[in-house]
Amino acid sequence: MFNLILFGPPGSGKGTQSDKLVEKYGLIHLSTGNLLREEIGHKTPLGIEAKKFMDKGQLVPDEVVIGMIDSSLEHHKGAKGFLFDGFPRTVAQAHALDKLLELKKTSIHSVLALEVNDEELIKRLLNRGKTSGRSDDTDEAVIRKRLAVYNNETAPVAEHYKKAKKFQAVKGQGTVDDIFCWLSEAIDKKLK
Repeated sequence: MFNLILFGPPGSGKGTQSDKLVEKYGLIHLSTGNLLREEIGHKTPLGIEAKKFMDKGQLVPDEVVIGMIDSSLEHHKGAKGFLFDGFPRTVAQAHALDKLLELKKTSIHSVLALEVNDEELIKRLLNRGKTSGRSDDTDEAVIRKRLAVYNNETAPVAEHYKKAKKFQAVKGQGTVDDIFCWLSEAIDKKLK
């Protein structure tokens, strides 16, 4: 089983690249953002609570997210591997994910981080907000807060995986195909 974390700030292209990587490598895409949006779309109690946090640019509590991931892992027991998109976002979540995967007799094999500058991220998110229906992509102040939360709380996750020698930065600016090629090269090296 090959487990990959695609890492990067909001708007870095994780969703776009995840779709391509899932297709190429036969992985199950675990996007906590998509899982949460499904809950919101179905107006479940979890979704309603999560939306309150997301609309303020805050992170959804860890226990909610870990529970959703555990459920997804159980649902896809025979998978070739998983691509984690948008998770873990904190060092505590990284430790929780490591423990969860250890219980499942697997681990994270590679963490690839898409690097994109803040001004490009803001431009991408505002453009996405025009068509996505996502309230957290329409307000530049909320976007800047999300980026600040990312930099303060999520970027330290990189250090966790650097210590484990599983982390690699990948250029996240260029054409979709260029970025996909750079990601694929990094994955192919890990699979050898």
